Order: sequence, then C-alpha cells, then structure tokens
Amino acid sequence: MEIETASGAGDVQLDGGAGARFLVVLTHGAGGGVQAADLLAVRDACVELGGLVARVTQPYRVRGGRAPGNAVRQDEAWTEIVAALRAEVPDVPLVQGGRSNGARVACRTAAAAGAAGVIALAYPLHPPGKPGNSRAGELREPQAAGIPVLVLNGERDPFGIPDAADADRVVVIPGETHALKGHRAAIRAAVTEWLPKVI
Repeated sequence: MEIETASGAGDVQLDGGAGARFLVVLTHGAGGGVQAADLLAVRDACVELGGLVARVTQPYRVRGGRAPGNAVRQDEAWTEIVAALRAEVPDVPLVQGGRSNGARVACRTAAAAGAAGVIALAYPLHPPGKPGNSRAGELREPQAAGIPVLVLNGERDPFGIPDAADADRVVVIPGETHALKGHRAAIRAAVTEWLPKVI
C-alpha cells in the first residue's frame, strides 16, 4: 500500500494477519531497503508474537533518493505514515523501529508517535572514525519519555556501539558489522525476549 505525505508517497509492506495484538512499524537505513536481513528477522519475531508489521520505504527512497535529506522533513513524513497506519489498526500498542538512519528516525519520533517501544538496529552512534560526534542524545530521547528501547548492534560496527545506559537493553552481536546480515536467529531471539515486556 502507499501512504501520501507532504514529502511524497511512502510504500508500505504489511505482514501478519487480522486481529493483531500490536503494530510494529519498521524502516530502512539511509540508502537501503525493507528487505534487509535484520528487518526481516524483526518482522518474523513480531509476526510470531501476534503483531502486524509494516515495513516502510520512506518517500525519499520511493523517489529514488540515496540520502534522507532534511531530518525535520523526514521525521514529519514518518509521523504522517505512522499516524495513517495507527488509524488502520486502532487501540493496539505501537512499536516502531528501523536500522541505522531508520533507527535514528524511530528514536526521534517515538514520543510524538505515542510508541510503547523502539527497536534500534545498527544504531549509528557516531560517524565512522569520529567518536566525538556522538548521537547518543537521540538514542536516549525515548527513554527520557519513558519509552523503552532495544538496541542490536554488531561487535565490529564502525559506527560504534551504544553503552548499556543509552537504552533499555543493548545487545551486541559477536562478529557482526553494521550490516547485521548473518545472525537472524540472534536478532529474533532478542526481540522475542524483550517485546512481550513492552506491549
């Protein structure tokens, strides 16, 4: 399905059946797509737990862009998409998340969207080689609003690894890089253990 926003249309792929117990809205990294292995692992775990999962290709990617551009406009488009999806599935808890840049969007907008939790995959704590340019503040925003955050990062991620104090739970996957491609079972297990406590 497509959802129109002020920044253009977002594309949404839905997984899960009727009578969902909760809604999970996930998105991609800056230049990526919704078929990323870690997003699919989260989808599988959430569907198994009885959720409806919406994987969102943001408007800038639908238009063919590689970079998200202005963060304010990106966040506004995201909250429009989430609001439209919530209208389709009212009265159930919302969990939102994404990988890399998508994790940043999910953290920045969690309170405004009314999320019950955030799943942050490959959270880019800082640009590669620039640990002084920390984005930990964005990661901590949901917690400041009482919204728990699950972080899953690779042990060898050049974008850094958040500290345990930065989120409700930080899972570091041995041997993994920023891509989080090779450990779908570990990602599913972490989500399956954490999510029921949130919803």
